Amino acid sequence: MRQPDNLPPLQAPPQPPRRPRRFGTLRASFLTGLAVMLPIALTIWLFWTLTGWVDGWVMPMVPTRWHPDRWLGINPRGVGVIIFLVFTVIVGWFVKGYVGRSLLRTGENLLDRVPIVRSVYGGLKQISETLLSQGDAKFDRACLIEYPRKGLWGVGFVAGPAKGELAGVGPQGERIMAVFLPTTPNPTSGFLLYVPEADVHYLAMSVEDAAKLIISGGLVYPAAAPAPQAGAAGQP
Repeated sequence: MRQPDNLPPLQAPPQPPRRPRRFGTLRASFLTGLAVMLPIALTIWLFWTLTGWVDGWVMPMVPTRWHPDRWLGINPRGVGVIIFLVFTVIVGWFVKGYVGRSLLRTGENLLDRVPIVRSVYGGLKQISETLLSQGDAKFDRACLIEYPRKGLWGVGFVAGPAKGELAGVGPQGERIMAVFLPTTPNPTSGFLLYVPEADVHYLAMSVEDAAKLIISGGLVYPAAAPAPQAGAAGQP
C-alpha cells in the first residue's frame, strides 16, 4: 500500500548501543602485548644467536686446556665474544704501529699479485673502510629527490658534492651532489645519482631516522624535527 504524501517519512527504530564483545577486547589486549613483547624477544634471540655463532667460531681456536668449562664445570655463553673483542683491539693497536703497518703493507702487496683475490679483497676493503670509517667519508644529510620521474619522491642520503671530472657534469657553475638512493627494505643496495643541488630537498631528520623510514617501508616515521636553516643545505 502506498504511503500518503502528507505523512512524515518512516524512520527506523533506534538500535540499542552495541556492547563490546569480550573476545574483541581479549584480541586487542593480545595484539598490544604481542607488539610490546615481540621486539624484546627478537632482540634477545638475535643477540643470543649471534653470541652462540661467535662462540662456535672462536672457541675451537682456543686450546682446550684454556676453555672455561674445564675449571667452571659449565660452558658460559659469550666467552668467545670477549676473546674476539680483545683480539680485535690488540690487532688494531698493533696495526697502528710502524711494524704493523709494514707487515700489513707487505701482505697487501702479496695479495695484489693474485688476480682474483686482489679484486675480492680490494672491494671488501673499500666497503669495510666506508662503513667503519671514523673520518669525514660518510653520509651527512638525508634528502628527497624526484625519482624515477617528476612527481615521485625518493628518500636518499647525500654523500657530498661531486668531485673530479664528475663535478663538470651539469651546466657551468651548477653544483652537483652525489646522492645514494637506497631500496626498501634492504638499504645496502640502491642507486648512486648525481643530482643538481637545486633539485635536492634536504630533510631535517637524521640519517639514522631516514634509514629506519626506508627499512620499515614508510611505517616508522621519526619525531617532528625543526626545519633546516636556509643556506646550510649545501654544506657537507
